[in-house]
Amino acid sequence: MPRRSRPLPNTPIVTLPDPTFVCTTCGTQYPPSVAPPSACPICDDERQYVPGTGQGWTTFAQLPHGHRNAFQRLEPQLLGIGTTPVFGIGQRALLLQTPAGNVLWDCISLLDDATIDIISALGGLHAIAISHPHYYASMVEWSRAFGQVPIYLHAADRAHVMRPDAAMHFWEGSSHSLLPGVQLVQLGGHFAGGTVLQWDGGAEGRGALLTGDIIQVIPDRRHVGFMRSYPNFIPLPPQEVERMARVAHDLRFDRIYGAWWDAHITHDAHAIVQRSAARYATWSRGMPTP
Repeated sequence: MPRRSRPLPNTPIVTLPDPTFVCTTCGTQYPPSVAPPSACPICDDERQYVPGTGQGWTTFAQLPHGHRNAFQRLEPQLLGIGTTPVFGIGQRALLLQTPAGNVLWDCISLLDDATIDIISALGGLHAIAISHPHYYASMVEWSRAFGQVPIYLHAADRAHVMRPDAAMHFWEGSSHSLLPGVQLVQLGGHFAGGTVLQWDGGAEGRGALLTGDIIQVIPDRRHVGFMRSYPNFIPLPPQEVERMARVAHDLRFDRIYGAWWDAHITHDAHAIVQRSAARYATWSRGMPTP
């Protein structure tokens, strides 16, 4: 009698999750999809740009292959986190440590295991707050990695969110108290919801302002800059910069931390912002008298 072959057991079908694509120019992460988006609306906006070589994409999972995050202590309770080699726009995030919890200010695209381990050892995250859409990056991944912590974004920039998530809290109005001694302030300018973070305990108690590039720290540390688009050289109206200066005038700070590793003004920052806004308004209205 011939021997009957046994049927092979059913082989389970493993369905891998769709990748999340990341724009290589601005670093924005998009929702899971089989193929990359047809375009990046953040780069198509006049404040950003699509390179001459065309729109480029990588995936969140691919980023750690060839990139890593570096860390730098900027002052007690303030740690810079940035990706090397530079990816996307090249900004670095800031980890602000407070007795009431840690805040990630602005965001970067790469989040690897080493970064999670380091931040977890420092107490994890209480919240994420971001200055404007160019630095939204992989904010959803960061939130999920630290327990679905809330992401605070100004409601005026809601339309620029490319990957919505339940963790997002869209605050409204001119300011929002995040933690004791830490508040978010709508400054506008670069984006309608452009936000800065006021940290009362920074600069040895004199106060620090975390600005992204809503207020841009420039090579001349005697001044700061204001623009609608930095890469495309689109200025802001002088009256808008004067309004920003009036808002900043009521804030207490002696130090500014911008968006880049070396972008900080260590003292007299309050006066520098006011002086810079006055200079901007004077030149944008016409050549000043010699």
